Amino acid sequence: MGLFTVSEARDELKRLRPVLEEIVTLRADAAELGAGPPTTLGGLPEFKAVTARLDELLTQVQQSGALLKSLAPLLVDFPSDLDGAEVDLCWLEGDKSLDWYHRSDLGFAGRRRLP
Repeated sequence: MGLFTVSEARDELKRLRPVLEEIVTLRADAAELGAGPPTTLGGLPEFKAVTARLDELLTQVQQSGALLKSLAPLLVDFPSDLDGAEVDLCWLEGDKSLDWYHRSDLGFAGRRRLP
């Protein structure tokens, strides 16, 4: 996959938003179902179904060209170029929009607000 412009990344994030919201819900369900004895959510069969669906959703994110960097909290990067430097446009679970970036070689610790 190629690089995203800021506009393209924001459009892709908007398209992925329902997928990301479902990942957050299923992540919590998987944690509960996998914690031990059956719960109100079910048992092993339901855990297997949730993890299979999670795998499908994570694949959708990766196929979009976005990079899934973390599952908890959910962190998605969009490879980009900013003023000739390789950067990742960075969305973190809870962010209202795509307003951050970091140099690709620095990772999340170098996260800065987009100009």
